[in-house]
Amino acid sequence: MIMSENIRQGMIVKALSGFYYVDDGNEVLECRARGVFKKRGLSPLVGDLVDVDASGDTPVVTKVHDRTNRFDRPPVANVEQFIVVSALKEPDPNFAVIDKFLVNAEFNDVPAILCFNKRDLASEGEIEAVKAIYGDTYPIVFTEARNAKGMEELLPYLKGRRSALIGPSGAGKSSTINALRNEYSAEIGDISEKNRRGKNTTRHVELFRLKEGGSVYDTPGFTSFDLPEVQEDDLQFMYPEIRRFVGMCRFNGCRHMSEPDCAVREAAENGEINERRYSSYRDRIEEIREREKNRY
Repeated sequence: MIMSENIRQGMIVKALSGFYYVDDGNEVLECRARGVFKKRGLSPLVGDLVDVDASGDTPVVTKVHDRTNRFDRPPVANVEQFIVVSALKEPDPNFAVIDKFLVNAEFNDVPAILCFNKRDLASEGEIEAVKAIYGDTYPIVFTEARNAKGMEELLPYLKGRRSALIGPSGAGKSSTINALRNEYSAEIGDISEKNRRGKNTTRHVELFRLKEGGSVYDTPGFTSFDLPEVQEDDLQFMYPEIRRFVGMCRFNGCRHMSEPDCAVREAAENGEINERRYSSYRDRIEEIREREKNRY
């Protein structure tokens, strides 16, 4: 967005070697940041909406607008959606890791889509098993990213949103990003000739636009997550299928572990909550308790 002749507003689409590349809808400006950001302990991030003073030889980022969220590993802001990428085979799905990604998404109030890659290596039974665990809770797509197959199923979820792909190494996250960039990406704007520099091959965080609308963070990060600083009594809200039964237990403050007349345990026993997801919840409760014990 062009605000005036010299003051522009746009989004940071790449950060590299101290430069910030800001797309203002007309061109991409190569910018430096004001020194005041460093004094305040604030660093502009890919995904930030910013103001740029383009009056000098080198445009300068002068303001970072309020963020909806931010992450440190990798350093990005304003993520609107997570795509949790996992392989169906080679390696087999690590459901504990997948659930940690999902807890983080819920904790940060960011919607999540599950993308299971390498569907060509999996049996129908293995695919149905995944649907049984997550199908009633999260949208699921199945892809074969190395051959760019299944991307048409993923694209409707990406349209109109800024999405970050997360997942463990070997899941096919890079292959999925490459397939999207090669087949479905659009030019994000012309680099200002006044500020054009040679290409740098160093891995960096970048936001690329899709032809169908929306954009995707291309980042080497988001390959692992520790359990966030969620409290034991709040974890029940990080599992949507458990959240539905909160308040139905006999005792207030029920942790759904061994308490009598627990609606969550009863739901797990009668199949209203998937047994593996309930077991995951219990494991995360124990993890939180162990973490708190080690602090004292």
